[in-house]
Order: sequence, then C-alpha cells, then structure tokens
Amino acid sequence: MKTGKDKLSRALALALALSAPLSLFITNLIGPVTLTRAERVSPGSDAHLISWKDCLKQKPEWYAGDEATRIADNVLLYQRESGGWPKNIDMAVVLSEQEKAEIARQKSKDDSLIDNGATYTQMAYLARVFNATKHPRFKDSFIRGLDYLLKAQYENGGWPQYYPRLTGYYKRITYNDDAMIGVMELLRDVARKDRAYLFVDQTRRAKAGQAVIKGIECVLKTQIVVNGKLTVWCAQHDEVTFAPAPARSYEHASLSGSESAGVARFLMGVEHPDAQIVEAIESAIAWFKRSKLTGIKLVEKPDASFPNGFDRVVIEDVKAGPLWARFYQIGSNRPIFSGRDGVIKYSLAEIEHERRTGYNWYTSEPAELLEKDYPAWRAKRSARK
Repeated sequence: MKTGKDKLSRALALALALSAPLSLFITNLIGPVTLTRAERVSPGSDAHLISWKDCLKQKPEWYAGDEATRIADNVLLYQRESGGWPKNIDMAVVLSEQEKAEIARQKSKDDSLIDNGATYTQMAYLARVFNATKHPRFKDSFIRGLDYLLKAQYENGGWPQYYPRLTGYYKRITYNDDAMIGVMELLRDVARKDRAYLFVDQTRRAKAGQAVIKGIECVLKTQIVVNGKLTVWCAQHDEVTFAPAPARSYEHASLSGSESAGVARFLMGVEHPDAQIVEAIESAIAWFKRSKLTGIKLVEKPDASFPNGFDRVVIEDVKAGPLWARFYQIGSNRPIFSGRDGVIKYSLAEIEHERRTGYNWYTSEPAELLEKDYPAWRAKRSARK
C-alpha cells in the first residue's frame, strides 16, 4: 500500500518531467492526498501526538504543555467568524504554514454547526487549556463560541444542526448524534459554575442558564405521543411545529432508539425535576423497555466479494445482550431501515451493502440507561423524599 509520501513523490516526478504544476497532478492524477499522523510530524517535534478524538481524555497536567497549546492554536485557527466550528476535522494534526494560511482564508465560511460534537467539543478543550495556561486568547475564543451557541438557539428553545446555514434539514431542531444535548450539557455546566468554566462572566452564565431552561421546554414539547402515550424523540424535529422530521433519504421521521437515550439521560440530570419532566423520563424508560430487541446479535462477517471486505448481518444469539434499532416506525413501533433510495424496509438485509455497512442501524446504549442511570436517578429521588 502506498503511503502519502509515496504518492507525493510520484506526483512531483511527473510534474517535473512534464513541466506542469505539482498541484495539478496531485488533484487530477492521484486525487486528494491524506498523510498519516506519523507523516505529519515535523523533525524534532513531539513524537507522542494524539488525535483530536482523544483531546478531552488527557491527564490534567497535559493541558499545560506545549502540545496542548499547539493544538489549541489549531482550534483557534479553525474557528469561523460566526464563532462556531466545522465538523469532522482532526484539529490535532501538525499543520504546515501553507495549510494554516489556507484554513485562515476559510474564516468566513458558513459551515459552523453542532453535529458530530462540533463547537461544544472545541469549547470544552479550550477551557481546559485556558485553565492550565491562562493564555487569554483561549478564553476569548471560548467566549466567542459561547456567544455563537446562545445566538444559534431558536426562540422556542431548540438548536438547528447548522447556524447560520439554515437550509433543508440543517435548520431542524437536532438531537441527531447528541447535537443539542451536547450543547445543553456544556451550557448547564457553565450555568452551574462548574470549575472548568469559572472564568465565564456572570451575564453570560445567566444567559446560559436561561438557554438550558428554554431547551428543556423544547425537549418536552418534542416528545412524541403515540396512541395517547408519550414515547421518545425523533433524531430531528420541525423547528416550527415540533413534529418529527426526516433528514437524509435514509433517515425517516421515526422514534429514535439511539438519540433518545441521550435526551432521557440529560433530563435525569435536572436537579429539581417537576412532574412534567418526571413523566417524560418515566415514559421514555417505559418505551425503551418494551422496544428492546433480544435474541439477536449484529456481526461483521468477512466477505471478500464486497469492496470493504465485510458485510454486516443480524444473527440469532440467545445469549446476546439487548439491542435497540436506530429508528422505529411511528405507530407500528417496528424497526425500520432504508437505503439511499429512501424506501422503508423492515430488515437490515434488505438495504444495499453500502448503507448496510456505512451507518449505525443498531445501538446498545439504552442498556446502560436502564441498568445504571435510571436506577440511580430513582434512588436519588427517593432519598430526597
């Protein structure tokens, strides 16, 4: 398998031989070049680089070090003028001066969002580095991010997936991939004077608290009622009517067995829940209990006939732990699956291989909610009575 360096060397040789621009050969002949993490390390730099997904998992003393500061400066570089950040970027890689200049030119892009951990993850990281280093630029960047989140919230309490790019399903109230819940958890920590966010001024702290209150009201309004019973939530809801709404062709309006676990867990963190919040939690728990799938197991089966070398299949296994489908049909409560053609199927095996293996159709996350979080929440409530 050729490495990024091999590809670059080949492109350079071709460019020199034919007196053509190197960039033309990189783009048109070999496609985008992605270097491995080892290939991105410059001579004499820290050999113990971490990936962005591990940036919030380090020991406290690490955030005071040069590597943490280098990554934090990357984070500042990627921050858009809106105050938010784009998604799916490893912000921990070592950047060349040319790459930094190109990223800086993208400041005005409208691709800030809260999907896939974007924005609130960058903010949590900056807070840790600021507390360890006291460099004001990291605090200032965090505050711009906080202002972005407060501005992006709808008056009805929800958050869109993208802001300010309010088009298509980007403008829906978004629970998908814990987007809105991730934002609310950070804002709740700010409002509660969590030690990580003590540097936030009182005015913004109060605004964060009000945003959480409005967000909870939105959560309660979007809980889906089926046959007169409260159930759970869709991955996204209409920003005006609160109705469950579709997103991509294979993401139908449905009951979410995945995102709803995070929503219910967040509600359990409300310090003094009123009767409506308690009902919302109990109803969601009841739905999870009656919607769990037992006796089956999802496995990856090696299969050389497919481009990625494997298939995902559901097999019978009486010893397997419970699973929940990503999506349940509203009304029948049957697990549903769909390919890019948008046609609803009732079996994973019925959709095309690319979507079958390229999307998470099942989850076990609600098991921890039922076995750990819910009993702890009930015990805490009983102790207060």
